[in-house]
Amino acid sequence: MVKPIYLDYNATTPIDPHIKDAMIPYMGEYFGNPSTTHAYGLPVKEAVEGARQQVASLIGAAPEEIIFTSGGSESDNHAIVGTSLANSHKGKHIITMRIEHPAVINTCRYLEERMGFQVTYVHVDKYGLVDPEDIRHAITGDTILITIMHANNEVGTIEPIAEIGEVAREHGIIFHTDAAQSCGKIRVDVNELQVDLLTIAGHKLYAPKGIGVLFIRRGIQIDSLIHGATQEKKRRAGTENVPYIVGLGKACEIAGQTLLEYETKVKGLRNRLHEDIVDGLGADKVHLNGHQERRLPNTLNISIQGIVGDELLIRIPEIAASTGAACHAGSTEPSSVLLEMGLNRELALGALRLTLGRWSTAEEIDMAAEMIVKRATHNAAVQGSDYLNYSI
Repeated sequence: MVKPIYLDYNATTPIDPHIKDAMIPYMGEYFGNPSTTHAYGLPVKEAVEGARQQVASLIGAAPEEIIFTSGGSESDNHAIVGTSLANSHKGKHIITMRIEHPAVINTCRYLEERMGFQVTYVHVDKYGLVDPEDIRHAITGDTILITIMHANNEVGTIEPIAEIGEVAREHGIIFHTDAAQSCGKIRVDVNELQVDLLTIAGHKLYAPKGIGVLFIRRGIQIDSLIHGATQEKKRRAGTENVPYIVGLGKACEIAGQTLLEYETKVKGLRNRLHEDIVDGLGADKVHLNGHQERRLPNTLNISIQGIVGDELLIRIPEIAASTGAACHAGSTEPSSVLLEMGLNRELALGALRLTLGRWSTAEEIDMAAEMIVKRATHNAAVQGSDYLNYSI
């Protein structure tokens, strides 16, 4: 069976073979516990610290500011809950935005509902951009944390993190950004961005699922979430997942070495895919969701007039992609991100999120565009104006 064309790199990335090769010795020969001081533990400890340096180098941090976690969701939870608990004596107000990842939104709601925190959810514009001045105006005397994602996972819009970081520093407020989607795709530097906390998810940059990082700037007060022994600078207890840590370190090293090449390649292919679909369906039928320029180089989110994205993808099994919609119990609801950006229900339901990656090829892009145009044209012709109502 021929595998479908993979256009869902924002959901997860396959493990790079070089990363897999780096991990394998730590699943066999080098099995020791890095907390031990004998001959089995020392080389493993060295590998963990080497990976810590590799991650730090990618984002401009110091190695001691890198804490390994189980993934992006844990890192977001640790950043938000840990900061809130450690600083609640100063205030109980958090600022975020309405199009954050659920790992941020739902953590903030938990603090509201169970611990009495107040959260301001700032709106975004039609491109998915938050205004730093809206963040400034939301600040109160009780604000202790601002958490704004670096790049949106659905439309790819890159937020003005450095500008928000400047606002946060002016007011002495801790600033966290979820960089799970941006790290490895665009330049990420914690000092340029002026962030105090930053989230990385390994499976978004060709490392395994189940490994992540929380950058914690030196001097930031933050409680631990997982209690036990003294691993990870006493920030996060638990015996280290050495093979996956090594894999993430290698992933960050490769990303740093290939970033410019990656950006140039995937941006060109992304634009080619967009242009081919527009040429085939007409500019009046294809709506770009997100910012034209200020977005991740690999991300294309479009809405096709008169088409429901989920229904279209079901009819193109040769493509593995996703939409801006979440399906629950057999019903399709529009993406809350797209609705927040001002799209009407019809356009939001017509969304396709097509995301490219390291191994995307021009041949695949041309084939995918041809299939999307052909099937969208066919469905529109067969269903006509009743297609949308039928699909809903």
